[in-house]
Amino acid sequence: MSSTQLRVVHPRHAASLILWRQARSGPVEVLMGIRAAGHRFMPNRLVFPGGRVDLADRATPAATELRPETRAALERRAPARLARALAVAAARELEEETGLVLGGTRPALDRLDYLCRAVTPRHFPMRFNARFLLAPAEAATGTLAGSGELERLAWVTPEAVRHLPVAPITACVLAEFGDWVALPPAARPARPLICLRGAGTRCPEPPGPAAAP
Repeated sequence: MSSTQLRVVHPRHAASLILWRQARSGPVEVLMGIRAAGHRFMPNRLVFPGGRVDLADRATPAATELRPETRAALERRAPARLARALAVAAARELEEETGLVLGGTRPALDRLDYLCRAVTPRHFPMRFNARFLLAPAEAATGTLAGSGELERLAWVTPEAVRHLPVAPITACVLAEFGDWVALPPAARPARPLICLRGAGTRCPEPPGPAAAP
C-alpha cells in the first residue's frame, strides 16, 4: 500500500447553521446556497452557510449565551471552549456568507438549537468534523446578500432539494432536520444525539467526554 493510501487527514472542526422558517399555511423552508466553483470542498453543491472554526471564535463576545440543552449537546464531543466556538462560528459564517446577522452586533447564541454532527469520510483529501445547528428565520436580521462564497442564496423546501445538486451527506442532514421539525418543540431537546459518518451512516453519539472524531 502506498504512503498516499496510508495517509489519513484529521478532520477540522466546523459548524453550519440551518436557518429555517414555516408559514402558517405553507411548507418548511431552509436557507441554502451553491458553493462557488473555485472551492476545493464540495464546489457547485447546494449547502447551508457554514465553515471551519477560526481561532478568534474562541474569544468572541456574544449578546447571549447558549441554552443549557444546546451547550450540553455540543459538549458531548467537544471541550466547553470549543463547543462555544462552534456556535460562534455558525453565527459568523451565516453573516459572512448571507449578510444575515443572528441577533445583532453580537451573536445571540441562545437562539441556536443543536441538530447533529457529520464527519467527512476518512479517504477524503479534506475532512471536517461538522456540527449542524438550527435557528428560526426570525432570529436573523439584515438583507440577504451572498458574499461570493455562496451563490444563488434562496429559501428552499427539503423536498425541492432532492432535485438539486446536493451532496449525499447534506441530504442526510436534511432528513435529520425533517425528523426534528416534526417533533413538538418541547420534545426536540430530548431527541437522541446523532453522528453521520461516511456516506451517511447514522450512528448514536456515545456518552462521555470528547474523544477522537
